[in-house]
Amino acid sequence: MFKWAQQQLANVAGTQEPIYGPSAIKSVAEEAKTTPYSELTKDDLKWEVMDSTSVETQSFYFMSEGGVLGFAQVIYSNVAGIRTTCQFSSKVFSLDPSKPHLWCSTQLHNYEFSEDKSNFYATDCAVELSEDGTTYTIKSMNDDRAIVNLTVKRTAPGFKAGTTGKTLFGTDLANPWGSMRHVFWPRCAAEGTITTKDGPIDFKGQAFFVHALQGMKPHHAAAKWTFCDFQGPTYSAAMMNFVTPPSYGSTVVNVGGIAKDGEIIMGGCTNEVTHLETKSDTENDWPEPTKIKFHWKGTTRDGKPVEATIEGALEEKLDRIDVMAEVPGFVKKIVAGAAGTKPYIYQYYPHKAKMTLKLKIGDEEISEEGFVFSEATFISE
Repeated sequence: MFKWAQQQLANVAGTQEPIYGPSAIKSVAEEAKTTPYSELTKDDLKWEVMDSTSVETQSFYFMSEGGVLGFAQVIYSNVAGIRTTCQFSSKVFSLDPSKPHLWCSTQLHNYEFSEDKSNFYATDCAVELSEDGTTYTIKSMNDDRAIVNLTVKRTAPGFKAGTTGKTLFGTDLANPWGSMRHVFWPRCAAEGTITTKDGPIDFKGQAFFVHALQGMKPHHAAAKWTFCDFQGPTYSAAMMNFVTPPSYGSTVVNVGGIAKDGEIIMGGCTNEVTHLETKSDTENDWPEPTKIKFHWKGTTRDGKPVEATIEGALEEKLDRIDVMAEVPGFVKKIVAGAAGTKPYIYQYYPHKAKMTLKLKIGDEEISEEGFVFSEATFISE
């Protein structure tokens, strides 16, 4: 009875959940044991628009031919079915430490979805999927500091882990109370601009897309995240790794894949990320990674074994984001005390020296240099 009461309080107030243990989570890795990954259809890209507490995002990452790194995202969040908000964010990263990043995040109004849930619209904002399901257009005029007009076309199939892409949470997994789902376009071509007060920035180049659904309070679903987006001339590699809070047994869930134009090389959940070296952040004590290793392992469709590794120093972080920076101090203290959360995102883009994807497909060994954008997120212990 006490655990039930704790759960009800957690649902409403966001406090820590009781310890359910690993039996209260069904990782998507269970599905991936028999079906490592599935190629996406247009239906897989529909917004779910849940009525209960959830955060759903469509995120686009851009690496231009001119070396500029950018980002655009729509966030749809629902708090207990009581309040729904939508936000559009864009970012142009500065690779010069003496110059600030251009970061714009605007609350959206009059939001709606197309009848088939493929497209998102709001005042001065639209994210549309083409009829054939291969291209997104992202347009926003919500902030005159960053007027977005971008197109992302996948050049390799999209994928999800297993058959559903979903990790489920709950003591009755036939009727779960929460979920986590990611679907990816790992290799895309981008065109278009983000127009700033200094003029348009051309983002012709490569792109990566992920549609994510956290069908519960985000800090209940995951305590830590690590993300990798590698883009090379021939190959792309993606990885999304999260660790649940102790309430779900500190379970590690990893979804990743490798693609080249027209083809998924491998996808699935038998991947690993290791923070090889870290340093303590003096502001919040989080172990900020300084050297990292991403490792993918799987098979091709025709059964050839695949292994790939990216390993190296992350150089100086591009940015550190205090997720709760806009929350009043006293609220932050209450949330940190009650829910044990102090979320920070560390962003990296080693660009002084490219990183190397070492890939082995059957007996063939391939080595390719490319750029890595990576994030390490710490939410709770």
